[in-house]
Amino acid sequence: MEEIRIPKERISVLIGKYGKEKKELEKATNTKIEIDTKDNIVTIRSDDSINLFNAKPIIKAIARGFNPDIAELLLDEDYILEIIDIQDFSGKSKKKFIRLKSRCIGEDGKARKNVEDMTNTNISIYGKTVSIIGKINDVGIARSAIEELLRGAPHGNVYRRIDVRKRSNKDNSIES
Repeated sequence: MEEIRIPKERISVLIGKYGKEKKELEKATNTKIEIDTKDNIVTIRSDDSINLFNAKPIIKAIARGFNPDIAELLLDEDYILEIIDIQDFSGKSKKKFIRLKSRCIGEDGKARKNVEDMTNTNISIYGKTVSIIGKINDVGIARSAIEELLRGAPHGNVYRRIDVRKRSNKDNSIES
């Protein structure tokens, strides 16, 4: 059994229309999911710990703002969920937190979209976190890019470094 606390406004997304998302997730992960709407706690039950291991990141991803269809990519063992806490970079300053979160989003969502497109990942900026879903190498590149933005690096430099890292990964995989 695993328990995960999720934001109240994400419970309806987890359940889905007529319970569709919850049922599909239970079927895909071979688990039983119970939702306590009073305390916002999701309980996952299964006889097999592997099923719990598979279901937990999907529920976390939905809680962190992802659409259930994107979260279910995590059923593929090549995909991972990475969560970055913006407060690790902003400290206690509310002003700095808002500025850093805005840097990750960019004007009209452009920065987030650019990093997503360049790294073949899905990024959700929700609450106090930036979450990334994608293949392991791609998530590593996206994480580095987001962390650089949070440290104040200019967007153009971050995009250039993404290109360099991707080329470096391609060169390494060709040699293997």
